[in-house]
Amino acid sequence: MDLVFRDAEVVDGSGAPSYRADVVVKDGRVACIVKEAAAAGCQRPGAGRVIDAEGLVLAPGFIDMHAHSDLALLRDPDHSAKVAQGVTLEIIGQDGLSYAPVDERTLGEVRRAITGWNGYGEDIDFSWRSVGEYLDRLDHGFDGEGIAVNAAYLVPQGTVRMLAVGWEDREATPQELDRMRELVATGMREGAVGMSSGLTYTPGMYAKDAELTELCRVVAGYGGYYCPHHRSYGAGALQAYEEMVALTREAGCALHLAHATMNFGVNKGRAPELLTLLDEALDAGADITLDTYPYTPGCTTLVALLPSWASEGGPEAILARLEDADTAVRIRHHLEVVGADGCHGVPVEWDTIEISGVSDPALASYVGKTVRQSADARGEEPWVTARRLLVEDRLGSTILQHVGHEENVRAIMRHRVHTGGSDGILRGDKPHPRAYGTFPHYLSRYVRELGVLSLEECVAHLTSRPATRLRLPDRGLVREGYRADLVLFDPATVAAGSTYEAPRTLPTGIPYVLVDGRFVIEDGRRTDVLAGRAIRRAG
Repeated sequence: MDLVFRDAEVVDGSGAPSYRADVVVKDGRVACIVKEAAAAGCQRPGAGRVIDAEGLVLAPGFIDMHAHSDLALLRDPDHSAKVAQGVTLEIIGQDGLSYAPVDERTLGEVRRAITGWNGYGEDIDFSWRSVGEYLDRLDHGFDGEGIAVNAAYLVPQGTVRMLAVGWEDREATPQELDRMRELVATGMREGAVGMSSGLTYTPGMYAKDAELTELCRVVAGYGGYYCPHHRSYGAGALQAYEEMVALTREAGCALHLAHATMNFGVNKGRAPELLTLLDEALDAGADITLDTYPYTPGCTTLVALLPSWASEGGPEAILARLEDADTAVRIRHHLEVVGADGCHGVPVEWDTIEISGVSDPALASYVGKTVRQSADARGEEPWVTARRLLVEDRLGSTILQHVGHEENVRAIMRHRVHTGGSDGILRGDKPHPRAYGTFPHYLSRYVRELGVLSLEECVAHLTSRPATRLRLPDRGLVREGYRADLVLFDPATVAAGSTYEAPRTLPTGIPYVLVDGRFVIEDGRRTDVLAGRAIRRAG
């Protein structure tokens, strides 16, 4: 036997009460579980190594259902931002924009479009073009050794539309729709677990429901799921949720609602309305799950706030419009008076928009301040400041958007189909603390301190529920024969170290994390193990 966790408090991911046991790991799997081993006075399992787990909880590794590590996994072999949290699997390709499938034209376009999320990628060898080639690149990782944690991929609908249609705000022709169907089908055949959309991001937002329904039919045919960042999380949020439920019911496709929040002042206290909508759909037979992060602010790029018409044509067209004085006046009117669709139909409040990162280091003085604070310091209107930053940073600035409500966060995380997703953007000088802290924050703040969830419930939300959505037959539970993706943590001390002031501080109280039976965190420190691989669609 390779390893024994002795006298661990096992929270197995099922939601059932915890139990005390010795857990044996061999050849990358849970080989044996001996319950109440000490009390029974039985022969204790032996191994090459025994870890005294007295007072510690052994759980399945956490699954981050909404991650933006598409390039970070290939840039940073350490990847402690996620490893140290106990994350053993990330779902990438989110929000309809990622790096496969692409051709020579669209690779450059998508790199520009999501520089704020992942950087431009000057340090990355973009040797792939297809989904399958990207997954192979993840398998290879660093010098053939792999990557820090496992990763599954969603075909990004915005990138697919970029390939077939371009950046125009128009309906796809029948021939273009056929090409999109085939691109999605090819990505699914090559191992993607579903399809994502970013319906407040261009060019994916230009797709009408009929187009999305046809693509979801393809996803459903391969047993995948649709993961939309839907059309509004502000004004019209409930209608946007209803749209996604109806669309996927029509397509016969499973639905996973990304970062399922109810934000902005118009939605304060309205989470119960969303949950009623979901319960009615679930009771009628819909296949729905959702993810959230346990914080109130959101995080995106500054350019994402612009109205969709201002973003048509891609990054260079956006910059040209911003540099044209008359067009800039129109953009400002839509942002500040009308409520741009990029800002979820709500007039922007500049004192809620905090700059969290810039691509150009010369603009670092903006970071950590709201747009209004920077504007006041310059003696100018906030729009003038925002426009200057967009142009000078070539659309590469990221923001924290302080528009959430704690009561909504708590209500949604209690729901029966809830899972955890960090939505963590790892770039920028002052990223959202959720990137480094989501999973321990659930365990400390919402389990230990507030009791919003029991420990067993919370672990189930973060492990077996995601594994079920992903159709993984041997992950998400501490069970004999299952993969030894495991986390051992102290329930009395586990906590997120990351804060808004120090967002890259690592968690405490998580001394051991295993990926495929190998220590990636050992005695609280990152090892050099690269045990992660691409997790391809089952079946």
